[in-house]
Amino acid sequence: MAIPVIMPRQGQSVETCILGQWHKNPGEKVSEGDILFSYETDKASFEEEAKIDGILLATFFEEGDEIPVLANVAVIGNEGESYEEFRPGHTPQKTEKKEEVADTQVKAEESVKTASPVSVGGRIRISPLARSMAASLGIDFHSLKGSGPHGRIIARDIESASKTQSVAQPEQPAYPVSPVIEAGSDFEIKPIPNIRKLIATAMHQSLQNSAQLTHHMSADARKIMALRRKFKAELEEGKISQNITINDLVCYAVIKALKKFPQANTHYLGDKMKWFSKVHLGLAVDTERGLMVPAIKNADDLSLEGLSSQLARAAQVARSGSIDPDLLKPEAATFTVSNLGNYGVEMFTPVINLPQTAILGVCTIIPRSKDLGDGVYGFVPMMGLSLTYDHQALDGGEATSFLTEIKNQIETLSV
Repeated sequence: MAIPVIMPRQGQSVETCILGQWHKNPGEKVSEGDILFSYETDKASFEEEAKIDGILLATFFEEGDEIPVLANVAVIGNEGESYEEFRPGHTPQKTEKKEEVADTQVKAEESVKTASPVSVGGRIRISPLARSMAASLGIDFHSLKGSGPHGRIIARDIESASKTQSVAQPEQPAYPVSPVIEAGSDFEIKPIPNIRKLIATAMHQSLQNSAQLTHHMSADARKIMALRRKFKAELEEGKISQNITINDLVCYAVIKALKKFPQANTHYLGDKMKWFSKVHLGLAVDTERGLMVPAIKNADDLSLEGLSSQLARAAQVARSGSIDPDLLKPEAATFTVSNLGNYGVEMFTPVINLPQTAILGVCTIIPRSKDLGDGVYGFVPMMGLSLTYDHQALDGGEATSFLTEIKNQIETLSV
């Protein structure tokens, strides 16, 4: 009996995926566990395996197409079977037939669950990201036991192995180089990766659907730098277990400021505003697949050490590709912090993650002259702060007062 192959849903917030590459062609024989196609969201890549043996009767989409989740992508069955009823847009004629197909799909999925936890048909079960990480780190994954669904080897398994295996120098790059589609004596034209297309669309929509304005201010960083030195010494002495960074301290100060200015801890929804009693802090994380912004839920309930631990964990799982997709959607956070201080950036204009009302850009610390009192001036380490806000939701005065509060919290932070 022919059954459809659907586009899986990766997290409740994911509505569409981009088809990456077909590994089988219509008319080819497929076996349970064979990779049919790869696909990706804006944050991670995946592979879809055949759930049953049969013939790939038809495929309904081409590589690069953006496909709704749960849509029929292909059909597997016996040679000569009809598959038109599964084509997207086709209206089924018989309810009984639909129920039989659903029952067959459930049985096929159950058969995968009982398969070997590591391999099917002699092929190692490993996610695309984990395979790329293994190549980058020189990890031999063939003997690893996977901790993912059905025993699949995933990114965290490679991370664990990298701490115990002696690694070889990788011969291939972790991610494939984009092919050249046109070239001249002084240029090359390459296709934009699917991930970049989705990120570009999100950024364009943010600027198109909001009135964004950025205010810049500097905060005296002497107090926060002293706290950083204190916690670093305590970590070395074994008094604390968490490496508390400057960014952790800034985020802690931002949370305190948001509690005093709840109008900045909101979502702008056009004709209404969503006000939050809790702070769900978004942290911009640079990864090999692009910028990701995981949310730290109920960040205002955390101690400084707890917040530091949660921020470090969020960055780690975002870079490994194993983070819950629902924590990456803009609606998951109420406010976002983007720190480019480590890159030496002195000033920038961060883009709001709509429907959030604002985002804070944290810049590098540089010495600037400051009045130390009694007409004495000296050079003081100053941290640049760039607040981008939606002028539809916040007035300039409100935004300035909020940014001033962040500055004051950084300069007087006590933990």
